[in-house]
Amino acid sequence: MSKNELLVVQEACHTALVAEPLSEIESEGLAHVFKALADPVRLRLFSLIASFDGGEACVCDLTPHFDVSQPTISHHLKVLREAGLVDSDRRATWIYYRVRPAALAQLSSLLAPAATR
Repeated sequence: MSKNELLVVQEACHTALVAEPLSEIESEGLAHVFKALADPVRLRLFSLIASFDGGEACVCDLTPHFDVSQPTISHHLKVLREAGLVDSDRRATWIYYRVRPAALAQLSSLLAPAATR
């Protein structure tokens, strides 16, 4: 599934899991997102980025939180970006990452219990 197809799946899927079964296409796209978050380093990165003041963090701010190299952190950030969970911009020599609000909202909506919909 291409990145564009995944973004379409993410934007189209607004139904909670308990409301109705996911289609095959929705399942494939969401599995890609959950696979990206299934790695402990990526899940921590996602959480760290979301919790930074202003909702964005430089890769230089993230690296000290892990016992892995900066290239490894960059790889994990690339996986999160390809899954549509974070966006990034280059500023001078550093790349800044921010959680995509739509992705966070979609995950929240998808996992919401029936009583909160």
